Amino acid sequence: MRTVGHRKEPPITFHASAASLEKGVQFNDEIHRTFSTQDNGVKKGVYHFKSHRDANEHQNQCVAEKMARMAIGTGRG
Repeated sequence: MRTVGHRKEPPITFHASAASLEKGVQFNDEIHRTFSTQDNGVKKGVYHFKSHRDANEHQNQCVAEKMARMAIGTGRG
């Protein structure tokens, strides 16, 4: 297994800090912005797959391509 990054998980507490709440809001907004548009990454059409595995691979490929296009377009990639 390979470890990427050095982020430490915040401790679980009864009262959330403002910083943790802000990070959660930013994460939620980014996910909402990524997948709430009409373009979900899969081109229109009828697809026939031999297995669910093939369908999942196709969907994953389309999502990865959309995320790459978004990263290039926003200058994050």
